[in-house]
Amino acid sequence: MEIIKASIEDLEGVSNLFNLYRMFYQQPSDLGGAKAFIKKRIESKESVIFVVKDQQKYLGFAQLYPTFSSISMKKAWILNDLYVEGEARKQGIGELLLNKTKDFAIETGAKSISLSTTPDNFSAQRLYEKKGYKRDSQFYHYEINLIE
Repeated sequence: MEIIKASIEDLEGVSNLFNLYRMFYQQPSDLGGAKAFIKKRIESKESVIFVVKDQQKYLGFAQLYPTFSSISMKKAWILNDLYVEGEARKQGIGELLLNKTKDFAIETGAKSISLSTTPDNFSAQRLYEKKGYKRDSQFYHYEINLIE
């Protein structure tokens, strides 16, 4: 098992995982859309994607987007997507991906990594808390949907 930074050569494998990830969050399957979205992120360097592979099988991925903290005047990362393929769960892959994203954030001089998950995703919450992530009690998160 290895963890690598995804490149365009990993497009098929990452796109398949990304499509499964979206389906996990109740979105319809759209492999073509997933592939176009991931291809754009990789080619334009708008995100950093780490992927866990076992031989040629893609088992999980994490996608980070850059942002900045105005208060601290430092770089930060948003861990927007983390997914482990169903058959590969409970093998430490999620933890491996969290370790890799943390190492990467430190290497890039970031102040923090933020993430969100659904209130009913208890296994993810346990893992995040185990790895030192704290639930924010200082700020409320607001969002406006601009596309119906």
